[in-house]
Amino acid sequence: MKFFSWINIRLIVMIAMVIFLYSFTSHRNETRKIKKTVVVFEGKNTLFLKEEMVNKLLIEKNTDLKTINKVDLDLNKLEKSVNRQEVVQKADVFVSVDGVLKAVVEQKSPIGRVFNEVGSFYIDSEGNKMPLSENFSARVPLISGEIAVLDKEKIAEVLKQIIHDDFLNKNIIGVEVLPSGSLIMKNRNYDFQIDFGKAINIDRKFKNYKAFFQNAILDSTLNKYKRINLKFTKQVVCIK
Repeated sequence: MKFFSWINIRLIVMIAMVIFLYSFTSHRNETRKIKKTVVVFEGKNTLFLKEEMVNKLLIEKNTDLKTINKVDLDLNKLEKSVNRQEVVQKADVFVSVDGVLKAVVEQKSPIGRVFNEVGSFYIDSEGNKMPLSENFSARVPLISGEIAVLDKEKIAEVLKQIIHDDFLNKNIIGVEVLPSGSLIMKNRNYDFQIDFGKAINIDRKFKNYKAFFQNAILDSTLNKYKRINLKFTKQVVCIK
């Protein structure tokens, strides 16, 4: 009986020590001061939003972070503040064990730039509007015409095909949206017009265009054409 009592006593002491150490560590962690802020950009698009801009959002109304305890920071509010920026895809804000306020930021990826009577803006990878940046100008196809007649998912699908294909990205520099929803594209080095048609069978049409271009450039006939019609998925119609 004494043996079991001794085990129980040791168990109680151990539990008490664990609770004490946890409480001590937790209190010490909560009262730890913020040492500094660190901003980490994920992905390739790190030029639209500067580190100083994110830092300004993190320290707003907290001009001297070194006087603030970790527990007094509203991390959710700070994270929402960063995520509200129109060029930010996603941001995570947290405080490390050693008291560093850290923001991990993923920026949006522009896939096209619109020019119309309203102004100029980028289209991101989801087809949404994205503002221009004073820090960097992305090299993406120029979009003009009646862009509102197309679903944003459709225009995004077309532009992503162009951006993510090395040949198309170097070859196609402009897309005009007609009132009917048909697309006309412009080649970088040749004056012919590319009649793409509606934003359907997109992959097939681009494959046809690439095959036509690679064959036509071998026999030097590209300069003879005024229009390249891709509307028919089984053939490319050329007009001189």
